Amino acid sequence: MSPSFGCETSVYDMIALGIKDTFLPCLNSALMFMGIGVSFSALQDSTKTQNKMSKRIWQDEKKGAIALWIMLAMTIFFFVAGGIGYFTATSSILEEISVGLLVLGIGYTGLLSVAIEMYKYQQANK
Repeated sequence: MSPSFGCETSVYDMIALGIKDTFLPCLNSALMFMGIGVSFSALQDSTKTQNKMSKRIWQDEKKGAIALWIMLAMTIFFFVAGGIGYFTATSSILEEISVGLLVLGIGYTGLLSVAIEMYKYQQANK
């Protein structure tokens, strides 16, 4: 069996080896790693924008507010889906995926806090 490093190995397992039960564990790992990776974005400097498109979004009051609302909706979705899934899961793999969604929600919370700071800074320094 191939080593399981991500979701691409589950596709390989399905096609080459005929193993069909590797996608959900790999999805859980992907969600966990995405959550950890997104949480590292909270370490960035909120006084600087990464590119011109980001600067245009955060300097425009309406576009920035829309971006913040979208990020807030995604964060709430990850927390609600993870919480409901965790408490209503009938199998252990669904419970693990719910934990992955909760970790992703925690990561998005850090990203949201940095985005709010960046939005406030860019609005004050137009």
